[in-house]
Amino acid sequence: MDLEWMFVVLGLAAFCAGFVDAVVGGGGLIQIPALFAAFPSTAPAVLFGTNKVASIIGTASAAIQYSRRVSIPWRVALPGAIAALIGAWYGAKAVAYLPPTVLRPVILVLLILVALYTFLRKDLGSVSREGVHGARSALIAVVIGGVIGFYDGFFGPGTGSFLIFLFIRLLGMDFLRASVTAKVVNVSTNFAAIAYFANNVEILWKLALIMAVCNLTGAVVGSRTALRHGTGFVRVMFLAVVSVLIAKLAYDTVWG
Repeated sequence: MDLEWMFVVLGLAAFCAGFVDAVVGGGGLIQIPALFAAFPSTAPAVLFGTNKVASIIGTASAAIQYSRRVSIPWRVALPGAIAALIGAWYGAKAVAYLPPTVLRPVILVLLILVALYTFLRKDLGSVSREGVHGARSALIAVVIGGVIGFYDGFFGPGTGSFLIFLFIRLLGMDFLRASVTAKVVNVSTNFAAIAYFANNVEILWKLALIMAVCNLTGAVVGSRTALRHGTGFVRVMFLAVVSVLIAKLAYDTVWG
């Protein structure tokens, strides 16, 4: 494949990733394999760093799009984002000491449990059960942000799905509120990962910026679609993305 067509294919992948990410997260399922297929001999850290640069603008745009229609619960989003920033930095550093693949079976089991729980609880996330967010909610958000931030920096698959599920289950949000809060936290984890990778590997900046524009376009379309169709649509997309994540992790665990 010549360079021009490679950029077209990666741009299309970034658009699709941006769309999926804007709704429920999981865009890395599309964007990362596309990068690895296009650059099979390039160091994984270079491609992961390039992926984060391509993703962060779309994720930030989705958060802005949502915030125009869905209020961001800053009392939990901000503490969670700060904790995630720190967690993601140390998660990225931890890769040097422990292979991320050791987590694969554990994450597979957790995703199956999340999917089953969401499928069986038809009312989960359909209606907001949020109370007034005080110190307890902020503490829960810090724990969620720190743990999932570390996970995103260390391994990554399913970060958005875990954030959305935990915000719904532990803080009583509906799918739309959980999604916009997850976007704020995810911007923070992406920023930490970019800062780490930029100081340690050579990011493919030209490609990353081209993909970022495509990811941004997909994110705008995805967030507007989610807002138009509401929590029911986001719930269906959530289950679909989690199911694909389960299938991929199961394949990688058995045959990878």
